[in-house]
Amino acid sequence: MPKGIVKFNTPLQCRCIFRNIIKSVTRPIVDRWTHGEAMFRIKYLTALRPVQDIEVTHLIITGQTNSRHPISIDHRNVGASGCTMAVLSFVQRNLLRSKFFWHFVCFAFFIHGQQGFAQEQEEIETFDLLMPNVLPKKAETYFCTPIRIDSDTDYYLVGFVPNATMETAHHMLLYGCEEPGSDEEVWNCGEMAVKDPSLKSAEPCKKGAQVIYAWAHDAPALQLPPGVGFHVGGRSKIQYITLQVHYASVDRFAGGLRDDSGVFLKYTTIRQPKSAGVLLMGTGGRVSANSVEYMETACKINEDKVIHPFAFRTHTHALGRVVSGYKVSRVNRRDEWKLIGKQDPQLPQMFYPVANNLTLSKGDTVAARCTMVSNRNWVTRIGLTSDDEMCNFYILYWTEGGEVLNTKHCFSMGPPIYNWSRNRLNNIPEDASTL
Repeated sequence: MPKGIVKFNTPLQCRCIFRNIIKSVTRPIVDRWTHGEAMFRIKYLTALRPVQDIEVTHLIITGQTNSRHPISIDHRNVGASGCTMAVLSFVQRNLLRSKFFWHFVCFAFFIHGQQGFAQEQEEIETFDLLMPNVLPKKAETYFCTPIRIDSDTDYYLVGFVPNATMETAHHMLLYGCEEPGSDEEVWNCGEMAVKDPSLKSAEPCKKGAQVIYAWAHDAPALQLPPGVGFHVGGRSKIQYITLQVHYASVDRFAGGLRDDSGVFLKYTTIRQPKSAGVLLMGTGGRVSANSVEYMETACKINEDKVIHPFAFRTHTHALGRVVSGYKVSRVNRRDEWKLIGKQDPQLPQMFYPVANNLTLSKGDTVAARCTMVSNRNWVTRIGLTSDDEMCNFYILYWTEGGEVLNTKHCFSMGPPIYNWSRNRLNNIPEDASTL
């Protein structure tokens, strides 16, 4: 078997949840893996974390910490009670001379008998969803990497801490999926964007895609209000989370530097009384040369649910000046507009508190506008690269109980085909394009 390969065959019960060993031992070995058997370990210890109960009776590890001290272990039929002893034997025989010794000592204490994803003694835990040391080679590359969530336990995401800078990543998105777009550890996921020919291409999600977090322009961490959480795993429809990173520039990777941009997820197993959801609004269309263009969208709430917006986020590329979002209610044929939020999209693209305490319910309309100013001598179209444009307004909301909106997106064709007036909206606020 080639060096650096770890093979797991079912079944042995080991709960391998100690993340430090993954970061300190697994990741350095991953870069050297070339054999097909490595994918099973990538899925369970790197790509599809949090690690579930791994059922194995045949554990083989071959690797090398340095040129003089090879690592090897071959335990067969170790069974559930023999998991800890297998690792301790590994430590005793191979790691006393290894720089990773103390990680494996800790690992031996942690792998047996843990209660799933979170530690019982703490209400809030942290899980790192990061790119596995990728090397983007071309500008405008989009990479995706997934984690699988334990389907036997309900988890609630209550916060997001970005691990990225705008010098490295143009933006990041977290998608909740029923099924991931691919079984690969990393794949191209930018539709018509630049692709790495060595990787497969797919959407972020094969089924049930919904955005649960977005980051750009050095936005800070996001903490949800008390009692609010994204329900994932267990009985939730979100069984996977896919991280998407857009690398607009690859200058910093020219020397072979690899990237682990991503998000630290704050989670708990304690049921949250309010369920979080995101409604993503956006447009297609184009911005004419040397013009001011309004890119607008609007959708009516058709579900018998009451949602409580508590934060909003804007996203454009270079031409965006103001992005605004509204609740629109029709009273006696006249539309009444109430501001959800508006912001300069060139500022950190974080989630900001809503401008007004309001609710959205069946019959209400949500509307968003991106005001674009172009001094270019050419038409700029909506697209995925940083030279294209985007118009997005995110509404982060909560609902009582477990029912969020089935509608996840609200998109229009944008200019020159669509605008608010053509959608028969009236009494449009005069300050929709000013701050």
